[in-house]
Amino acid sequence: MTEYRLEKDSMGELQVPAAALYAAQTQRAINNFPISGLALPPAFIKTVALIKKTAAKVNIELGELEDVLGNAIIEAAQQIIAGQHQGQFPVDVFQTGSGTSTNMNVNEVLAHLATQIAGRAVSANDHVNMGQSSNDVIPTAIHVSAALECRDTLLPGLTHLAETLEQKAVALDHVTKTGRTHLMDAMPVRMSQELGGWAMQIRNGINRINTSLPRAYKLAQGGTAVGTGINADPRFALRFAEVLSAETGLPFTPNESFFESLSCQDAMVELSGQMKVIAVSLMKIANDLRWMNSGPLAGLGEIELPALQPGSSIMPGKVNPVIPEATAMVAAQVIGNDATITIAGQSGSFQLNVMLPVIAYNILQSIELLGNTSRLLADKAIAGFTVRQDNLQQALAKNPILVTALNPIIGYAKAAEIAKAAYKQGRPIIEVAAEMTEASLEDLTKLLDPVQLTHGGINE
Repeated sequence: MTEYRLEKDSMGELQVPAAALYAAQTQRAINNFPISGLALPPAFIKTVALIKKTAAKVNIELGELEDVLGNAIIEAAQQIIAGQHQGQFPVDVFQTGSGTSTNMNVNEVLAHLATQIAGRAVSANDHVNMGQSSNDVIPTAIHVSAALECRDTLLPGLTHLAETLEQKAVALDHVTKTGRTHLMDAMPVRMSQELGGWAMQIRNGINRINTSLPRAYKLAQGGTAVGTGINADPRFALRFAEVLSAETGLPFTPNESFFESLSCQDAMVELSGQMKVIAVSLMKIANDLRWMNSGPLAGLGEIELPALQPGSSIMPGKVNPVIPEATAMVAAQVIGNDATITIAGQSGSFQLNVMLPVIAYNILQSIELLGNTSRLLADKAIAGFTVRQDNLQQALAKNPILVTALNPIIGYAKAAEIAKAAYKQGRPIIEVAAEMTEASLEDLTKLLDPVQLTHGGINE
């Protein structure tokens, strides 16, 4: 049976598991919110600990916090940042809208650890939370964790995908295929052009993230409860941002308006919106890959994705495009996360947004999903797919739309007549055009060369 100890807060006493590092306020949140079993991710908890570490440094420097107590808090926070004690942060995502329960969860764990380190009582409220409020800590943690995860997970993943696409495009520049609009045969394109379009989508996504991040670098810390800075040293906000910037290498600054920082989450709504665009890009790329890989006999069969696992529990030999499918599901999740973040972002009432935990959870999940799936798509689908040249050439040779190149010479109506005849007879367009026009075979060969047609214009 679980052993308990009694803990006390401003509302009275209650039982807490004897082995827990947290105290009464965390236990109240555990009791109050048995909703989803979803806790805020480690990246967020580590960031809250980083905020506590930075605040302790600044409060020592400003003469507000005793060295012994402050250094104990710093040492305890470093343990959390290093990934220790992860099981001590069980508070449900669906909790008080300010995230006070999570802020106090971290405060209580750090106070417990720091008390052991210092050999003296360290208060969760008076020492660990000095010069802070949940109302500026949690918005700051959202911004900082999102910025760090974009730098460390999302942007590297997207860059790797873009580079892989660009390298694959160069390798396949010699491959010409039938283009498609409305899923119907269209003028030819080089595979390098197709993949280059995908790469540009991802490069644009990278630029979108980088364009949004400057708003994420503006921090609420120092605004305390409502944005006035009550109970914080006037020097605290600027010095906090400077110390945090030195620690992380990111250009954090105090927000010019703490009232904006506390009352809204517009910067995260913006960042989420940019990730939604990236999700849409990934969905398009994933679906193109699925179509191109379809078959192997009754589909397009233009490429063959790496065979990663059996595709059926009943059909031997079946192999499915599992990485593009996983990518499409990630895209759907991120688009859904954006809807949640959008609604949550609207929930600023007067001086405080009251859906902060769900914003934190969803923004960090989107960053992680997009970063990780970008690497998988690059390494397990793009880099290793092979081209089924025979299928490409067979379709290309009989593509009646090639006749478009003859429009300026024989006119649209005659070209349409030739295209319909070629399609009906199942013959290469060049053969039918030779019979139905006065053009020489030599001229037609030049005019209807699929490779040359991918460069645009008309061969003279």
